[in-house]
Amino acid sequence: MSDGKRHPDHFMMKLVYGFERLITMVLLAVMMLAILVATVDLGRQLFEQLVSKPFLMLDVTKVTDIFGFVFMVLIGLELLETIKTYLSEEQLHVEVVFLVAMIAIARKVILLDVKKMEPPVLYGIAAIIFALAAGFFFLRLAYSKGEDVRNPHEAMPE
Repeated sequence: MSDGKRHPDHFMMKLVYGFERLITMVLLAVMMLAILVATVDLGRQLFEQLVSKPFLMLDVTKVTDIFGFVFMVLIGLELLETIKTYLSEEQLHVEVVFLVAMIAIARKVILLDVKKMEPPVLYGIAAIIFALAAGFFFLRLAYSKGEDVRNPHEAMPE
C-alpha cells in the first residue's frame, strides 16, 4: 500500500498486528503512569528540600539531583511521544529517537562527577555526544532537502 499503513489480509498477520497494537497501548499506559509518578515524586523532593533548613535554599548537589530528575521526566515525555507516534502513524520518527538520546546524554553529563571519572570514559561520552550531534545534523539536512527519512524506500525512484 502506498499510504504507509499496514493492512493485514492474512489471519496470522492480523493477529500479530493486533498484538503489536495491544502491547503499544500497554506501553503507552505504563509510560503515562511512570511519568505521573516521577513528576509527583520530583515535586515532593523539591518541596522537602525547600522547606528543610536552611529554608528555601538548595546546595549544588541537591540542585544537580533535581535537574537530573527533571531530565528523567523529559526523557519519559519524549519516549511517550515516540510510543504515541508509533501507535498513530505506525512508524518511528528518527528525530524523536535522537532527541531522547541527546536528553539522556545531557542528563548523564550534568550528573557526572568529572573528578572521579577515568579519561577513557570521558572520551567515550564525548564521542557519543559528537555522534549524536552529527547524526542529528545529517537528519536535519535530509529534512531540509525534502528527503523522506521515515520511508526512504518510498522516496527512491522506481
